[in-house]
Amino acid sequence: MRAERLIAVLMLLKKHGRMTAAAIAAELGVSERTVLRDIDSLSLSGVPVYAERGRGGGFTLLPGYRTDLTGLTVDEATSLLAGSGRMATPAFASAMRKVAAAVPDAYRDRAVRAAQRVLVRPEGFVRAPQELDSLSQVAQAVFDGRRMRMTYRRPGVEPRERVVDPIGLIVAGDTWYLVANSRGAERMYRVSRMSDVEVLDERADRSEDVDLDDIWQRRRSEFRASFDAVDVVIDCAADDVENLGRHTSVLSVDVLDSEGGTRLSLRFEDRRHAVRALWAACYDSDCEVVDPAWVRDALAARATAVAGRHATPRERRG
Repeated sequence: MRAERLIAVLMLLKKHGRMTAAAIAAELGVSERTVLRDIDSLSLSGVPVYAERGRGGGFTLLPGYRTDLTGLTVDEATSLLAGSGRMATPAFASAMRKVAAAVPDAYRDRAVRAAQRVLVRPEGFVRAPQELDSLSQVAQAVFDGRRMRMTYRRPGVEPRERVVDPIGLIVAGDTWYLVANSRGAERMYRVSRMSDVEVLDERADRSEDVDLDDIWQRRRSEFRASFDAVDVVIDCAADDVENLGRHTSVLSVDVLDSEGGTRLSLRFEDRRHAVRALWAACYDSDCEVVDPAWVRDALAARATAVAGRHATPRERRG
């Protein structure tokens, strides 16, 4: 599981001090590209990992950074517990129990309660660039249990001011969502569409207990049901399976040969999602669409158009 691997990367850096992406990949049995994505994820979550260039370089942790579980701060414990994302393996569940037990008594309840308010999922509705200038204020409202005011903008609609009662944050794919009560109804808002966020001095009207995973699964099912689903069969390398799974649902995985060739069956919300997601996921890999033919044709047409736009003047004249 990815969360287990992130912890493994962190522990390797703690043990060895400095390691190259190739060395980490060899230790964990994954590709260097996967390691680089994991390093980016650790950095984005606040772990001070950085690259040193030149001979003898590699990735290392900021000197003095505490990675011993007994030295966890409340914010670090919250991040780990929230990032577990309801992982199902017994080993990972055991590790998370140890993390919770390692937090000082004065902070344990706070860390566990805060972690329940954040859910990290590898898959999302769709993937899109986003601005997260409001994230810190939104997170404050969620963790403090306080009502918040914001301006919310939706495509094609005039921005409107809203007052909501925050329930929790869901990080799905690359997109942050706020789950909140609005006028007594549960709603989801993209954080990237918020501005002028103000945390109010009023308690949020919300339950003490929350199951964000249940909310996510229900909301995602409702979203997917509103589209005509498209199933696509694709051949790829084993290293590409995880990346493709971040873009959509994986229905089946079949190993084709001893060299790691893999056949995936993927489900997309609709035709547009299939073409856009596969273009984003496969442009720098050896993935090949097997079926349906119209997906292959659409990707080929897009590639031809891109090549034409970037041809030199001499190539265009020819």
